[in-house]
Amino acid sequence: MKTRIVALLALLVMPFVLASCGAMGLVSKVGEAIEVEKKVEVLAKYRGLENKTVAVVVNAERSVLYEYPTVVPNVAGNIAAGVKEHVSGVQVLDWRESLAWCYRTPSWTTLPLGTIAEELGVDRVIFIDVFEFRLNPPGNRWIWEGMAGANVGIIERDSLDPDAFAEEYSIAVKFPDVKDLSRESASEEKIQLGLVAKFTQTINKLFYDHIEDKYPNKRLKG
Repeated sequence: MKTRIVALLALLVMPFVLASCGAMGLVSKVGEAIEVEKKVEVLAKYRGLENKTVAVVVNAERSVLYEYPTVVPNVAGNIAAGVKEHVSGVQVLDWRESLAWCYRTPSWTTLPLGTIAEELGVDRVIFIDVFEFRLNPPGNRWIWEGMAGANVGIIERDSLDPDAFAEEYSIAVKFPDVKDLSRESASEEKIQLGLVAKFTQTINKLFYDHIEDKYPNKRLKG
């Protein structure tokens, strides 16, 4: 009789145990979802553009210039616009003036850095050297797999050594985030515009505080 009572109690308790386990699993999922959605403030890596006059110059590998001739003006324009919008007190030289100066001065990349700032008449120069820009993986034009990379240097005209970069950063981004995206899924124009946008946004964020996802690459599993 005692054994039957114990068995009956076990059967009565079991649904509550299972329900408790289910609730714990649900709470865990909710907690994970909340954590993944968290945002964090990222501070500017360089604040020396504030209340300064600034110019943007862009250099690119010959192969990039040949295959994507609009990359240099698009990058220059996006960076100039982003700095003007987000950096306090800054005065940005029209990117078209900077670009025109580069075209008038074919050997500008060989000049002392301080001379570049003097020629452009600004306190700071954002010097972007694009060493990679492609829309496909090497040897496979049937897949969209964009990659852009650049070294970003800051020239300070009033520094103790204006002919050396005050700060340097290496930037590399991929676009799109979808893996093995077929050529039929999107146009070349859209992929190029998306890559330029992500690339220049990443560079611009060096210069101002901003909010980012705490876990940008994490996705909840179903």
